[in-house]
Amino acid sequence: MEEFKQVILIRTDINMGTGKKCVQSSHASVAASDLVRVQNKNAWKVWKNTGQKKVVLKLKDMEEILEIKRKLESNKILYFIVQDAGLTQLPPGTTTAVGIGPVESAKIDKITGHLKLL
Repeated sequence: MEEFKQVILIRTDINMGTGKKCVQSSHASVAASDLVRVQNKNAWKVWKNTGQKKVVLKLKDMEEILEIKRKLESNKILYFIVQDAGLTQLPPGTTTAVGIGPVESAKIDKITGHLKLL
């Protein structure tokens, strides 16, 4: 059986405290999971029933987000980009995180495998 995982990307070039990073990771995880649950229920079920593997990685800046977004779209991988509401540390609309998948590990590793753990 193919292994599935979810990848969460967090920007490191903006001033977010640890708690803020955790919250943005959670938003990314839930939103991306909801997309997959609706659009690829089988992949979501396999992931859900095999431990819900997640990896949180660092993004250096917005440019890197756009580069990864292009790769995700060309590979037809579902993702969700989190934009902050601006209620605490950041201006409204600041892009903070990206949730990807769950998707086959081998497929996403080709796109995000070079990034470092947060």
